Amino acid sequence: MAGTQGRLGILVGGGPAPGINSAISAATIEAINSGLEVVGIYDGYRWLMEGRTEGMRPLTIADVSFIHSRGGSILRTSRANPTRSSEKIQRILDALRELGIAYLITIGGDDTAFAAREVAEAANGVLRVAHIPKTIDNDLPLPGGMPTFGFETARHLGTELVLNLMEDARTTNRWVIVVVMGRKAGHLALGIGKAAGATFTIIPEEFPMERIRLGDVCSIIEGSMLKRRVMGRQHGLAIVAEGIGEKLDTEELAGITGGEMAYDAYGNLRLGDIPLATVIKRDVQQRFARRGEELSIADVTVGYELRCARPIPFDIDYTRTLGHGAIRFLLSKPTDDRLLYGGLVCLDSGRLHVLPFDEIRDPATGRTRTRLVDIDSEYYEVAREYMIRLEPSDLQDPEMLGKLAAAAHMAPEEFERTFAHAAGLSDRDAPTPIRAAR
Repeated sequence: MAGTQGRLGILVGGGPAPGINSAISAATIEAINSGLEVVGIYDGYRWLMEGRTEGMRPLTIADVSFIHSRGGSILRTSRANPTRSSEKIQRILDALRELGIAYLITIGGDDTAFAAREVAEAANGVLRVAHIPKTIDNDLPLPGGMPTFGFETARHLGTELVLNLMEDARTTNRWVIVVVMGRKAGHLALGIGKAAGATFTIIPEEFPMERIRLGDVCSIIEGSMLKRRVMGRQHGLAIVAEGIGEKLDTEELAGITGGEMAYDAYGNLRLGDIPLATVIKRDVQQRFARRGEELSIADVTVGYELRCARPIPFDIDYTRTLGHGAIRFLLSKPTDDRLLYGGLVCLDSGRLHVLPFDEIRDPATGRTRTRLVDIDSEYYEVAREYMIRLEPSDLQDPEMLGKLAAAAHMAPEEFERTFAHAAGLSDRDAPTPIRAAR
């Protein structure tokens, strides 16, 4: 190509998220229009960290012009982790040098961002890296509360699925327990629950302690079901964030998985291998069975069907700006020394903003910081207002306490004692949420 300024590589790491292809498309078009050649790198870091260069393909404008509305990733993706050894990082740099790549765009979540930082630092200026943040978990610390791309599409589709399940619950007069994907943060679960009007949602941020018991979660569910019954409904839909599984007591978790707990290449517990929805369903059913009741519950896990969905207009619009912005950043002269080797591309108040990698790094762990749901925010408080969950006022009102106790076939004193933690009437050391809705 006449006037070529260099070569750009693009790779995708971590789980799929709607909008990946749109980001690839925008970055490729802008790069070529700016005089760069573009190489698509298949399967994330998988082949590069073995020093292999055959898993590549040149990208042209014709290749990417119409992929922006497609789900998935034309370059595929993987969770291959090159940060486990300096040798793997060096093999990546050697492979990129062999390919003549001077600029690299990585598209991924917290783990891919962490690897991008390590690669950029090891390159020491020979390679410039721009990371585009994506994850349906929405757990990267972006400025101004901006979502990670893919989240809004996942929430949109997840809400449609939950609305269908809510109609099923009404039609069959039973309960549905839905576990929603999200490794540590409850953004997706809460976003779906709030938009769909689920009966209630439970997220890991509500539990301030490091470890919890499954019984703590099931007590909240049981208490909410009984309150719903007192309000005249025998059916409902409960959403539980998948990240609850990561907070479970280690011994209890081992019992659920039969002692075999799988971890991914970055050391994260494979939550998808834990049958959390089924385990919760059985526990709650057993609680009602002990009172002589047979409770019909369906359990559903929502997550994988969201990741390769066609992106909604928000995520197409968003990722086109991020992809274009990544090229503008890579070809610009940095005004901040912390951006000499690379950074994370995002939007702040509608304007392109690049965060130094160290700004999103947790100094205690050295890993990318996780953005959690702020349970002191109005966003969360409004969500709680529309949930049916036991509150302190329910146990402090003699009439309501009597109705709840009757629904559970208990004496009022026994009910109060049994569900005090679930209702938030516990001290700060108790293994249950201490927050109550206002």
